[in-house]
Amino acid sequence: MPMGVVIRRLPGVTRWAKWVWKPVSVLPGAGPAEWQILREEDSAVEYHAATVPLELFRTDTEAYLTALSERMPSLYVVLRQSETPRHPMEVLLVTASPYEGQDYADTGEEIVEKVPMPPGVIAWINEFVRQHHEDEQFVKRRRDKTRVDKTEDGVGDARIRQLSDVYRTPGTKRGKRLL
Repeated sequence: MPMGVVIRRLPGVTRWAKWVWKPVSVLPGAGPAEWQILREEDSAVEYHAATVPLELFRTDTEAYLTALSERMPSLYVVLRQSETPRHPMEVLLVTASPYEGQDYADTGEEIVEKVPMPPGVIAWINEFVRQHHEDEQFVKRRRDKTRVDKTEDGVGDARIRQLSDVYRTPGTKRGKRLL
């Protein structure tokens, strides 16, 4: 589903950041756009920055259920600073998966923001999950019965032959230096 991304530009509050960019909403089914001004109010400006596809995958239905079960279901918009001064932010993607949003947030390279999910998108994702979700059966992991504590491979210094004192430093042996 094509998803238009609305980004708000506000003046920065520090001298190091001239502007603050924040995704504030999405427009389901929007046509192509390239930084079209939607609204101006004082020094705040809202842009229809880009239209990107919102893709759903059968393997991510558990993540979509997590997003839908939140108090306020949300989509995640991922932005990255652009190389061109004319378009300061680049919209990388819109996702319904909180897990994918977290993956992008972990890098610190991108800006990841939650935006409210419109009711039509909630219904669309609910229907997708209803058709494709399969509960995974819990399988308890069994421990291997092999005893691994009987050998001490790789413990201590290889030049020391006794297992009783593997943490001592190599010294001299019969007048010869081992180092």
